[in-house]
Amino acid sequence: MDPWNQELSTGTSIMAVEFEDGVVLGADSRTTTGVYIANRVTDKLCSISENIYCCQSGSAADTQAICDIVAYHLKFHQMELGEEPRVEVAAKIMQEICYEYRDSLMADIILCGWDKYKGGQVFAIPLGGMISRLPVAIGGSGSTYVYGNVDAEFKPGMTKEQSLKFVTETLTCAMARDGSSGGVVRLAVITKAGVERHVVLGDQLPRFFEG
Repeated sequence: MDPWNQELSTGTSIMAVEFEDGVVLGADSRTTTGVYIANRVTDKLCSISENIYCCQSGSAADTQAICDIVAYHLKFHQMELGEEPRVEVAAKIMQEICYEYRDSLMADIILCGWDKYKGGQVFAIPLGGMISRLPVAIGGSGSTYVYGNVDAEFKPGMTKEQSLKFVTETLTCAMARDGSSGGVVRLAVITKAGVERHVVLGDQLPRFFEG
């Protein structure tokens, strides 16, 4: 079969981890449409509010639409309460959308953030609309290659620096194995102080072996 006429497929590698003061989330930057790399520097970390972000995997159109809808609801929620929205409220709104339209959407999302009630939180919302709070979550096509690394390297109560190193190295491993993942590693740190964004360029990624 002609590969250029096949149904388009997408792939990515996303990850988030809770640490002592907040959360670290990260993603690769490659957007694929079948065998074609449509964008090599995509930003898959989407801002829902000032204190809440999500990692997008699946259909770019579906995940962006869901993020926009949740952000819209949270703005009204924030105006009514007069404070930053809770992370679990945002996760529940997103989960309800993903579940209600589970037969139409292709969205595997990790939502995370910080609030004054429960600190840093990570919620995994995979295909089908299930929701789970996890200390560490991975997703996307590249995640199948790094479950062993996550099990071996994750430690509860890690520092910010340890979490950044953990996420960067795990995503680098996924990108090396998964043909649909690649580019740069984009990172975000969410704490009480706000959001920090980082980018690890291709020539700055850790090296585990030489081809």
